[in-house]
Amino acid sequence: MTVNVHIVERVLRVIAGVVILYVGLEMYDAAWWAWLGLIPLVTGLVGNCPVYKIFGISSK
Repeated sequence: MTVNVHIVERVLRVIAGVVILYVGLEMYDAAWWAWLGLIPLVTGLVGNCPVYKIFGISSK
C-alpha cells in the first residue's frame, strides 16, 4: 500500500477521527457517528486514502 496522504493531513485525520469517535460514543442516540469516525482514523494511521487513489490524487 502506497502512502498518498501528507503527514499534516494524517495528523488532522487522526484528530478528527478521535473526536468523532468520542462524540459518537458519548451520544447514545448517535452511535453510528462512532463508526464514521473510524474512516478518518484508519486512513490517517495507515496514510492511504482509497478515494484519493480512485481519483489519482496524492497530497504527499
